[in-house]
Amino acid sequence: MNQDARDGVVDVDRREELALSLAEVRERIAKACAAAGRSPAEVELLAVTKTFPAADVAILSDLGLTAFAENRDQEASRKTGEFAELRPGAPARWHMVGSLQRNKAKSVLRWADRIDTVDSTRLADAIARAAAEPVEVLVQVSIDGDESRGGHPIGDLPRLADHVARSSELILRGVMTVAPLGMSPQQAFAALYEAVTRLRDDHPDATVISAGMSGDLEDAIACGSTCVRVGTALLGSRRLASP
Repeated sequence: MNQDARDGVVDVDRREELALSLAEVRERIAKACAAAGRSPAEVELLAVTKTFPAADVAILSDLGLTAFAENRDQEASRKTGEFAELRPGAPARWHMVGSLQRNKAKSVLRWADRIDTVDSTRLADAIARAAAEPVEVLVQVSIDGDESRGGHPIGDLPRLADHVARSSELILRGVMTVAPLGMSPQQAFAALYEAVTRLRDDHPDATVISAGMSGDLEDAIACGSTCVRVGTALLGSRRLASP
């Protein structure tokens, strides 16, 4: 972090850049919601801040965002602390959206308010054992069954959801997915929505559908997404000098 960031001084050019990007993303969300007959209030914007500095998170916080996502424990542990120093008391919820090793569960729970990538019963159990208090989770779903890319097979979603829901240390909030390669986003997100509709018969509080990113958020919103995860369209291609 540079001296200005440590002192809480905002890079004016970067603030203008992020403000413009945020306005554009919010306009896309609003237009997608209008086309789907939905209210923009139904769709949360989750800023994917992985590889970007805490100074950027501070600017986004100043612009009104409160939900941020990271995918690496070491980077997130450092960044959440830096953000707290830059914006003491600012409201912020941190989401783990990367693949999580079971032995890292306790460390991730030190900073994550929600873990969005629970894709197995073993990982769910590891998180439950590490939790000092109930923790919110999403089940990560693989639409095409390719577990190498992360996610639990969609056809077996009820079993994992039931397992999570039985744990007193876990709070099942919903599901998350990434549109697979070789399948149109609309087809993938429609399949997810159908599965979630059935899931809610047994788990009515599992209301979150985290689907859609910079390139396909419109398709996701059309298919019922309640949370879009946006990185590139919001923050651009600038990266940390050292991860």
